[in-house]
Amino acid sequence: MPRRRIGFWYRFAAVLCKPPLVVLIKRDWRGMENIPAEGGFITAVNHNSHIDPFAYAHYQYNTGRVPRFLAKSGLFKKGFVGAAMRGTGQIPVYRESTDALSAFRAAIDAVERGECVAFYPEGTITRDPDQWPMAAKTGAARVALQTRCPVIPVAQWGANELLPPYAKKPSVLPRKTHHVLAGPPVDLTRFYDKEMTQDLLKEATEVIMAAITRQLEEIRGEKAPETPYDPRQVRIEQRRRARASQSGPEESQSGLEESQSGLEESQSGLEEESGK
Repeated sequence: MPRRRIGFWYRFAAVLCKPPLVVLIKRDWRGMENIPAEGGFITAVNHNSHIDPFAYAHYQYNTGRVPRFLAKSGLFKKGFVGAAMRGTGQIPVYRESTDALSAFRAAIDAVERGECVAFYPEGTITRDPDQWPMAAKTGAARVALQTRCPVIPVAQWGANELLPPYAKKPSVLPRKTHHVLAGPPVDLTRFYDKEMTQDLLKEATEVIMAAITRQLEEIRGEKAPETPYDPRQVRIEQRRRARASQSGPEESQSGLEESQSGLEESQSGLEEESGK
């Protein structure tokens, strides 16, 4: 299948966004040869800054295979931003509604049409204190296993130095470097022809995230933690400690058992939510 025509809106967005990106950040871009020249595929990318979607889109735009991001449905509704989101073919995500599954159907359709869908498997900017990839949702794995398309693991670093996670003001000077490293496709063949259970999706997701993390280790020149940061587990532990500090020994033990049960339920809920 030939490369999809980039189209007016993507070219127009590039005209607006590329000049400031070129001015603000230097580029260390590697692995473009791993971006498929044709056919549908997924890129799975780590997320550590509000501006890294623009910086990463610049990288992939330059490969000739423009990405279709999953984005909050509210961005599609009004004004110029909404027109640009619709015109560039981004995929709206409707959370906590009857339309929640539509994003995954749209992602599957896009891949089957021969396009690229870019996933941020973590679902939000990482909350890991050292900005390593954290525990992820299973949406990318679900689409990958259903379509059997290539999954390209991509690590990026540098946009977070220009605009740190959850910061409001950029740090412009000295000029930062945006590092991107795309790896070869993740081997998910051992998950094919099996029942798509939550355990299987979780394992496939961990394989994808491990590949992204290895790419980031190469960029940063250091090792990531053995266990990815899990914000839900951290919140549960924080609540357990709060209850323990306000209760006696018996209540504390009861709270520990309750929190352990809650952790199992929340992990199950996470996988169910990510399949929406």
